[in-house]
Amino acid sequence: MIRNVGKYLGILTILLSLAGLLAWATSPDLKFNPASFEDEPLIERIAPLHEAVTLAQYQNESGETVTIQVLGFSGETVTGVKLTELGAVAAKDPFAVWASITANPITTETIGSYPLVGVAMSLLLPSGPSGARHIGVGTNFPEHAEEANSQSVFNFPKFGLATPARTEVRADKGILLDYEVELCMRFDRDIKSSTDFDEAVKGVFLCGDFTNRNAIVNLVDPDNLDSGYGFSDAKSGLNSFPTGPFLVIPQNWQRFVSDVRMTTKVGDEPRQDARGHEMTLDFRHLAGKALSDMSQSRFYYQDKFFLLAENNRINSSSTLMSGTSEGVIFTPPSRRDIIEGMLRYIAKGGPLSEISLIDAVKEKFIENELQSGHFLQPGDVVRHGSNYLGNIEIKVTH
Repeated sequence: MIRNVGKYLGILTILLSLAGLLAWATSPDLKFNPASFEDEPLIERIAPLHEAVTLAQYQNESGETVTIQVLGFSGETVTGVKLTELGAVAAKDPFAVWASITANPITTETIGSYPLVGVAMSLLLPSGPSGARHIGVGTNFPEHAEEANSQSVFNFPKFGLATPARTEVRADKGILLDYEVELCMRFDRDIKSSTDFDEAVKGVFLCGDFTNRNAIVNLVDPDNLDSGYGFSDAKSGLNSFPTGPFLVIPQNWQRFVSDVRMTTKVGDEPRQDARGHEMTLDFRHLAGKALSDMSQSRFYYQDKFFLLAENNRINSSSTLMSGTSEGVIFTPPSRRDIIEGMLRYIAKGGPLSEISLIDAVKEKFIENELQSGHFLQPGDVVRHGSNYLGNIEIKVTH
């Protein structure tokens, strides 16, 4: 009898081992999350003059900021009219410059009345505001929320200066670097209430949001993405916030944002493709949600806790971000990651080891993803495109 029990246990052990080996061998190894794409190719152009004003800025040889109304672009050259030709003052704030024009706005009939200037895209200043604190948004597109297994939209502070449309980002050794394309909004005044939002002049621009996925894995609570942990560390820092070449001031921001298309390519491979109308919360509701979450210093960043924003307001030097759509690289740990993490945990002594089972799985997941090369690598070029907001090109470097 004892001999038979031992025999059956041996057979069971072999079967379990084979099942584990089969699960490990057949585990899917996704390179990135799949996304849906529109049938029509993206056509990049300037928004119609009767729907929106498109602005861009650069520095002249004297170091002064020049603001132009963009009338077209081809390849790497932007064509437009200096707003000083329309009687505007020279200033760094594009809203102030636009508000100071004394001539009638340019129309299709009057375009030929003004001298044109051509500016290289690489010389344009960031379309984002000058501040180093912004309001990030998580899982505001349904398909991305499903990728992240998130049930709601959440906010976090993003730290870092806006960079221009032609820039670089460094893929540090040992870091899983991910991309995100987003729509962004900035304002001509501080936003302290929904009334302020409604009365403010709003500028829309294309932006990117680079993510250190190691911080997401190690710090974020997967059962409560709104815990305040992980996202600020993952999405802040040098060159993590590239912004498009153009700041667009629409006549009707809801209609304009609804139709805006944003895309991502890595090299020639399409990764993301979405429209503004797919957002779960529009910018007005995102502003209201942010304003309701400014009373507690609950957002963890670099070993300290911060408020979502200072002085209970969305500062005019800050950006309100939209969140991204489906198609990012990051995927949850596979069966292989989990099995190998369990084996590592056992090899280190199981309950007697200094590492928990969850941490062992996290370690193995990051290790496997680094070996796979799925995440952004030096030499990659990330391109964010849009129908009305221009495009961003970022070279990934060492």
